[in-house]
Amino acid sequence: MGVNLRDIIPKEEIEIENLAGKKISIDAFNILYQFLSSIRQYDGTPLKDSKGRITSHISGLFYRTVNFVEAGIKPCFVFDGKAPEFKKATREERISRKEIAQEKYDKAEKEGDLERMKIYAQQLSRLTGDMIEESKELLDAMGLPYVQAPSEGEAQASDMVKQGMVYASSSQDYDSLLFGSGKLIRNLAISGRKKLPGKQAYMTVNPEFIDLKKVHEELKINQEQLILLGMLVGTDYNPGGVKGIGPKTALAMVKKYPTFELLVEQIDWDFENKPLEIFNFFKNPPVKEVTNITWKEPDSEKIKKILCDNHDFGIERVEKAIERISSSNKKGIQSNLFSFK
Repeated sequence: MGVNLRDIIPKEEIEIENLAGKKISIDAFNILYQFLSSIRQYDGTPLKDSKGRITSHISGLFYRTVNFVEAGIKPCFVFDGKAPEFKKATREERISRKEIAQEKYDKAEKEGDLERMKIYAQQLSRLTGDMIEESKELLDAMGLPYVQAPSEGEAQASDMVKQGMVYASSSQDYDSLLFGSGKLIRNLAISGRKKLPGKQAYMTVNPEFIDLKKVHEELKINQEQLILLGMLVGTDYNPGGVKGIGPKTALAMVKKYPTFELLVEQIDWDFENKPLEIFNFFKNPPVKEVTNITWKEPDSEKIKKILCDNHDFGIERVEKAIERISSSNKKGIQSNLFSFK
């Protein structure tokens, strides 16, 4: 879900090649949900193997990540840990939306409306514990590092930027900025030529680069004000935000009332979660120190066992992708000596 700051955040379109040599911490749950939602069959159902097990997530994780590596990116995936208790409202809202989407999908299926089936099917994506473990196993086989966060993956990925372990974090959600990620990459997993929903037309999606320092400078606010702005608009911990306040109004308010104490006196906070609890969570989320990130050569046999033996992937295509990883690693040996973090 995330906080909706799209209309006011300064951003820059870049090419994926601009990220060559960069280490990037990727919000794993965020990107896996994107794959589950977008990699589907003509009627909207996810890809499945011969045993009926969903494979959209590992298909996207494998082939899209190969593209990252081939472009010179050094990805490190960050997995969510235990969500804070005050995220309960968001979880309940997501369950409710899936139930509504299921009803709409069933109706569209009964009417034979493939286009509507595809739209509603995308809203039914669920990331299971087995999918998460399988994704970690595949990343390990590919020689790519991952980090298990103690709590929110976005918070951990953002902190790794602060620690100087990576150049930027990657997520579709702007919450990363509230967690203090100095640099954020959006659209990394969905860049390219995309079909517009319900239309026979296409658009090109490019990665977006957001610099937190530039956000502060252009909006003329500090980090604490940015957190307050996000809370007014709505976060995963207070979905929908404060009634009647959109991004532009919120920006004006945090400039007029620049501290937590001043701002909370001006708003009608009708959420179960206390505003100070949310504010402090964004300022100091549970994270762990990451002291080492290691990229290794792919284990081709292990990859083929996971994808081909276990899930019926075509061996020829998988072998070609493995070769692309190995070739990219060999080409990057010298250049990585001079690469950015």
